[in-house]
Amino acid sequence: MQTSEPRAGSVGGDLDVLIVGAGVSGINVAYRLQERCPELSYRIVEAREGFGGTWDLFRYPGIRSDSDFFTLAFPFHPWRGDEAIVGGAQIMGYLREVVGAYGIDRHTTYSTKVTSADWSSAQARWRVECATPDGPLALTPRFLVVCTGYYDYDHPHDPRLPGVEDFAGRVVHPQFWPDDLRYTGARVAVVGSGATAVSLVPALADGGARVTMVQRTPSYVLAQPRRDALADTLRRRLPPGVAHQVMRVRNSGLQWGLFQACKIAPNRMRRLLRRGAVAGTGSRQVVDRHFDPPYNPWEQRLCIDPDGGFFTAIRDGQARVVTGAIERVVPQGLRMSDGTVVEADVLVTATGLSIKLYGGIDVRVDGAPVDAGAGYAYVGAMLSGVPNLAFCVGYLNMSWTMRSDLTARFVARVLRRLVDTGMDVVVPEPPPDLGPGRPLMDMPSGYLARAAHLMPRTTRRYPWAMKQNVVLDAWGTNRADLDNGLRWSRYPRHAVSAHDAPPR
Repeated sequence: MQTSEPRAGSVGGDLDVLIVGAGVSGINVAYRLQERCPELSYRIVEAREGFGGTWDLFRYPGIRSDSDFFTLAFPFHPWRGDEAIVGGAQIMGYLREVVGAYGIDRHTTYSTKVTSADWSSAQARWRVECATPDGPLALTPRFLVVCTGYYDYDHPHDPRLPGVEDFAGRVVHPQFWPDDLRYTGARVAVVGSGATAVSLVPALADGGARVTMVQRTPSYVLAQPRRDALADTLRRRLPPGVAHQVMRVRNSGLQWGLFQACKIAPNRMRRLLRRGAVAGTGSRQVVDRHFDPPYNPWEQRLCIDPDGGFFTAIRDGQARVVTGAIERVVPQGLRMSDGTVVEADVLVTATGLSIKLYGGIDVRVDGAPVDAGAGYAYVGAMLSGVPNLAFCVGYLNMSWTMRSDLTARFVARVLRRLVDTGMDVVVPEPPPDLGPGRPLMDMPSGYLARAAHLMPRTTRRYPWAMKQNVVLDAWGTNRADLDNGLRWSRYPRHAVSAHDAPPR
C-alpha cells in the first residue's frame, strides 16, 4: 500500500483509511492508527452533529456506564475522575478530552452519513457515498473501518403495546428523551427490566416521580460501589497512568471472573446474587416475586446497580416493581393480564434496542450486495470475502472498550503490514470445513436473538472465533497469524497512487 501525505483537513476524495463513526470505537481505532501507522491519511465521518456515539445519543435521567470506567476508558488515556461507575456527562467530558489531546477532532467530519460502500476490484478502492447537509459526497478510501456499533440509532425496538394510542399521558423512549419532560410528582411507569430501566428508576425517584417498573421477566441485579477505594489509594501512591493500568487489569479480571463463575457454578452464583438482592431490598418476598429470573446468571446481561440505589428506591418505597404480562395500554396506564391497572401519567418504554449492523450501510463488492449473515468473522473484526474492510464491536459481558481496543490494535497491525509489504488488498478466506457457526454476539437476550440471522458467523476456533472471553480473545487476536485465513495481494502501482483519482 503506497501512502499519501496525511491530510487532516481533507474531507472529500482519496484517502488511505475511512473510519465510519465517532463513538468510542471510532476514537479507539483512530488513536491506534495514528500510533502505529502515522504516515497513513485517515478521516472519521460521523452521521450525528458530534462525537460520542451512544453517550451523545442517550440523555435520559441516570444515564451512566454499566461497568466500571477504568475498563471502559481507553488504556492509553487514564481516567482521573473520582467515581468508578460514571455518568453520561462525565463520559462525554472524558471523550472530549481524548479527541482533543490526540488531535482526533481535526480528522473528524460531522453530519456526514454513509449510505453505501462499494468495493472496486478494478481500482482496489472503496467508493463510499455519503449524505451531508451540503449534498452528496463521494469518498474513495483504500481501507474502510465501520465503527457504528450494533444498534439502530433512529429506531429503537418497538414492543407494539396494544392500545398505546389510547394512553392519556405521554409516551417516551429513553433513546429519545425529551428535554421538556417534567416528571416531579408524576406517576411514571417504566416498562422493561434491563440496564436502562435499572438506571432510570432511581434517577426518576430522586427527581420526585412516583415510579413503577413493569417487567415481564426479572433480571439479575448486582449492587456495586460507585467509588473504588483501591483506586483512591493507588492514585495517591502511583503516577496516574500506572494507577489506571493497575485498576484496568484488576477490574477486567474481576469482570472476567464473575462471568466465568456464573458459567461454571450458576446455582451458587444465583444464590449469591439473591442474597445481595435481599440485603438491598430488605425483603425476601420482594426478591422471590420480582428478582428471581427463570434463567441462569449471565445467560442474559447482568445489571449493575451503583451504590445499590435501585434497591434502595424499592426498599424506601420510592419505587415499586410489578411483574407480569401487559394485556394492553388503557387511558389511565397499563392493564396487566391479571386485570390490575398500573396507573401512570408518563409511560417510558425501556424495552431494548433494535439491531442494525454496519450502521445500515449498503455494503457491496463489485456491485454485488454483501450478506453479513452468510459470512464468517475473522477474529471478530473482518468479514469473509470482503476486501479491506474491518468492523468494531465491543463486549456484551464486559466493558465495551476491552474488546474494541483489541480490534483497534488488530486493524492497525493489518494496515502496518499492508504498508510494510507493499500489499494493497487483504481479504479473509475461510476454509471449507468451518461448519455452520453461530452468531457473532451469541446471547439469548431478546434484542440479540431477534437479529441473530443478520450477524456474521463465528466458530470455536481462532481465527474464526470471538468468544466473549477477554483472556482467550486477547491471545487469539494479538497473536493471530496474518497468513492464516487472510489472502494478501498487490495491485498495479499506477492504480493505487493516492494522487491519481480513480475513474468515475
